[in-house]
Amino acid sequence: MTDEVYRDRNPGAGGETHQIAEGDTPVLTTQQGVPVADDQNTLRVGDRGPALLEDFHFREKIFHFDHERIPERVVHARGFGVRGYFETTDSLADVTRADLFQKAGEKTEVFVRFSTVAGNKGSFDLARDVRGFAVKFYTKEGNWDLVGNNIPVFFIQDPIKFPDVVHAAKQEPDRGFPQAQTAHDNFWDFISLSPESMHMVMWIMSDRTIPRSFRFMEGFGVHTFRFVDAEGRSTFVKFHWKPKLGLQSVVWNEAVKINGADPDFHRRDLWDAIEMGAPPEWELGVQLFDEAFADSFEFDILDSTKIIPEEQVPIRVVGRLVLDQTVDNFFAETEQVAFCTQNVVPGIGFTNDPLLQGRNFSYLDTQLKRLGGPNFTHIPVNAPRCPVMNFQQDGHMATTNPRGRVNYEPNSWGGPRESPTRGYRHFPSHEAGDKRQIRPESFADHYSQARQFYASQTPIEQKHIADALVFELSKCEREDIRMRMVSHLPNIDAELAATVAAGLGLAKTPAAAKPAKPPIADLPPSDPLSILKNLPPSFEGRKVGILITDGADGDLLAELIAAVEGAGATYEIIAPKVGGARLSDGTLQPAKQKIDGGPSVLYDAVAVLASADGAALLAVDKPAKDFVSDAFAHCKVIGHTAEALPFFEKAGVAAEDMDAGFVALAKAADATTFVAACAKGRVWARELEVDLDAMS
Repeated sequence: MTDEVYRDRNPGAGGETHQIAEGDTPVLTTQQGVPVADDQNTLRVGDRGPALLEDFHFREKIFHFDHERIPERVVHARGFGVRGYFETTDSLADVTRADLFQKAGEKTEVFVRFSTVAGNKGSFDLARDVRGFAVKFYTKEGNWDLVGNNIPVFFIQDPIKFPDVVHAAKQEPDRGFPQAQTAHDNFWDFISLSPESMHMVMWIMSDRTIPRSFRFMEGFGVHTFRFVDAEGRSTFVKFHWKPKLGLQSVVWNEAVKINGADPDFHRRDLWDAIEMGAPPEWELGVQLFDEAFADSFEFDILDSTKIIPEEQVPIRVVGRLVLDQTVDNFFAETEQVAFCTQNVVPGIGFTNDPLLQGRNFSYLDTQLKRLGGPNFTHIPVNAPRCPVMNFQQDGHMATTNPRGRVNYEPNSWGGPRESPTRGYRHFPSHEAGDKRQIRPESFADHYSQARQFYASQTPIEQKHIADALVFELSKCEREDIRMRMVSHLPNIDAELAATVAAGLGLAKTPAAAKPAKPPIADLPPSDPLSILKNLPPSFEGRKVGILITDGADGDLLAELIAAVEGAGATYEIIAPKVGGARLSDGTLQPAKQKIDGGPSVLYDAVAVLASADGAALLAVDKPAKDFVSDAFAHCKVIGHTAEALPFFEKAGVAAEDMDAGFVALAKAADATTFVAACAKGRVWARELEVDLDAMS
């Protein structure tokens, strides 16, 4: 680095620049010029205690980060919101006094916002990225915001590093690119210097970050929270959303092409599902445990880079989330909705998870800046559905104010008063210790759960993780960054490290980075961590692309449509012209897509119903050939008439390439066979035959 990077931005009266230096290295300072002793840890009570507001460096750093960009969100800028309801199916009155969990059948209005993290508002849906999964519950005792992600861990352990990881992931500041992707030097430089990120690296390099749609992904509260019952007893809780349709993702080559064909792929999918009367559902599950388990667990429950495997603490399903309404106005609701992790209701509380403590500060500050003032709760999407009674007044964009002469409490005039019985009470945990900026020793294991996650994947999922690492690190211009990142991988899996090193063309696998704490080698695999071990139980909710030509068999098309719809799936007709095709019985079948506007990447499975003349026409059209070759390369089930086979040859799919994923369509019963094949998912064995990395 040159001195130019660190030049003082406040030159003295003579215009000269100044540096506070320690040896040859400039010393990090606050915006006030105060030298910083520790930029890695917030100030807290004891090793595992709560964060302290007197940490002026942390407050300034987060404050500046929250306000550095207007008007869109700094993170989660690209989002999509919908409405619905949550229904409690199993009372949790035994562990929490939270009103919405008291009795089965209780329904609570919700607003949910899905999002990517790194991209700006104009970025595309299928970036390789974490997905936000934020739920606002409008309960009878106020708003509760469960602000989660589709991945249960995070990159960092301390909130003071949040601006750093987001800055590193976002576009590089001197050039404004790359957009909505982490395949660049800054991101991997930061990650390779932050071993605590290695568990998250396994998740983000897996197919979890390229989900098929919002409807096929999980959600997690990430942190450990508390439930508090009517007697004041505390139970630790982690929150899980499980999609009723199961898990599904796309493959990377497919994601790249989807972003070109339809950058709004996820938005459109959710909109269409709700509009056609097939609202997606999730089950809400909780992991409940006590201090005894927390003390005996191999890892620290306050560490946001760790999970608690479901085999150790089973998930108790307590409710269902149904998203059945689109918004009336995107800006008014999706853009203006404000989520804050500190928004909890009586019966739900916090732990000393340092990342959660930092978020509780940061989110409120963010909403103040983004929405123009302290009255963002007056915006309808943010307004509680229960009465709001206090003496807060005025400020930017106030739409309601207290009536009368009194605006203080206590007073002699009347008005709302605190309620010792109904009011929110913080759990009275005992805290003791020195005030220090410290990372507890219990947070020091950075590789064990990364090993466990990788070991829990199927072989094809492990291949995808290696492929993703090779792709991302191949975009790094500096070899030392690639080498440093690969040096972490032997601590996770030796074969993974060797595969990535070979894929990058390194002369040898770098020596393993020295771990702060030796990893646990014998953590058992956990099936819930794999997508392919939790596939959808049927073909419900998916979409078939049916490519037709003039002369296609009308009866066969009708049977195919009936079979697809009978499985709870949908379809789109694609034709050489968007006006449609004239079927064998003379009827005109309208099309939804013209062939070059409806590529196979937009569908979960495809079928080609072509006449001999139609197949000959398709055989000279590059988009039509791509329709077949991409579906083949992406391991999809492909239905076809016999007349389509010469066209397949021209598309590069020979007869000897046709595996169990090809279904001949000649008679009515074949349509049912095709749908049954689709329900089994992709033909992953095919990938090993079409991928250069798999062949090397």
